Formats: sequence, structure tokens, C-alpha cells
Amino acid sequence: MSLNRRQLLLRASAGLVATGVVLPVLPAFAQSVDVETLMQPGALPDKVQGDENAPVTVVEYASMTCGHCASFHKGGYPHLKSEYIETGKVRFVFREYPLDPVAAAAFMLARCAPEEKYFDVVDLMFEQQRSWAFTENPYDSLLKFARQIGFTQESFETCLKDQALLDGIYASRDRAKAEFGVRATPTFFFNGEMESGALTVDQLDAAIASQL
Repeated sequence: MSLNRRQLLLRASAGLVATGVVLPVLPAFAQSVDVETLMQPGALPDKVQGDENAPVTVVEYASMTCGHCASFHKGGYPHLKSEYIETGKVRFVFREYPLDPVAAAAFMLARCAPEEKYFDVVDLMFEQQRSWAFTENPYDSLLKFARQIGFTQESFETCLKDQALLDGIYASRDRAKAEFGVRATPTFFFNGEMESGALTVDQLDAAIASQL
């Protein structure tokens, strides 16, 4: 898929994204997935924070254009990071689950940034989500955002032309659907136990406590 074609997809999707339409967020329900299977390598290297020997592994599937995901990363995630990731209780794995081409392009940019900046870029994207995702021209809005974090137009376009990267991001989503039953974002796995929806701090604490 050429950049021109991808740009058309981004522009065509603007009407959907501007309304904030995402996959329905289902009520939380219990579903277990074998942890070893869940942690098998995918098409792209996992993005991980925390001690690999932490007693609880939390896997999040998110979309960069998902309002519920942005809400979690502004509220629950800072608590998760300070109380559990940085204290060695949780290993956090963040996986891409794009709901639309705009989200896929945003994930590509995060992957094209310096590796150590991945989570910083993701955090900033969620913080500024409305400025680049919910616009009439998300391509130009993404370019403006990318320039803020050090991309040039050339490096931006080179990133979005990386077909192998795009395929890997979609492969992550497709595997999550087919193997783990992920149907909405955000979806979390706590040592393999599934919870769907933007968890509150109290819900997050309870889910982790049940695994400690």
C-alpha cells in the first residue's frame, strides 16, 4: 500500500474518527487465556515496562483513536505505573489493536520513534488525542504532531511507507481477535484473566490484588 493510498484511507476514515466511534466497550467479563500462550512472541517485539520477574503480568490491547483508552492512560495508567510497575509488582505489556487506519498510522509513528521513547510518544498521543485523531484531515494533523516529537516530513513519510511495520501492527490485532478473544479496546489481561473496558483505579487495584 503506497503512502498516497494510505493517505486516502486516513482521510476517508476522518468522518468515523471525528465522531469518536469505536468498537463497543463490552461489560467486563471473565475469560482466561494461558499466560504462556499470551506471551508468545508476535509479529513485532512487545513493548514492555517493569521487571520481567514481576508476579503479575498485565497486557493491554489499545487503539490510539479509542477515547476509552485515552481515559485510562490519563487516569488509571499513571497509578499502575507508580504503584505497581515501578515497584516491581507488575510487568506491563502494551500491544497495538488499531480500530482504524488513523490508529494504525499513529502506532507506526510510535514504533518509528527512538525505541526508548515509545511509551513517551504513546502517552503524548493519548494526552493530545483530540488534536490529531478527531479532525477533518488526520493525515496533516498527524504530520503536525510528528513534527513536535522530532520527525521531519521525510521521516514521517518514510515511516508510513513501511509496509512490514504496518503488516506487523495489523497482525497483532488479528492475533488478539483470533487467539485471545479481544473484541474491544481497551482490553486487559491480568496473568491471563481478561477484563474489558476503561478500568478505574479501584478496579485496577482489585484485578492486580487478585493475582498477588
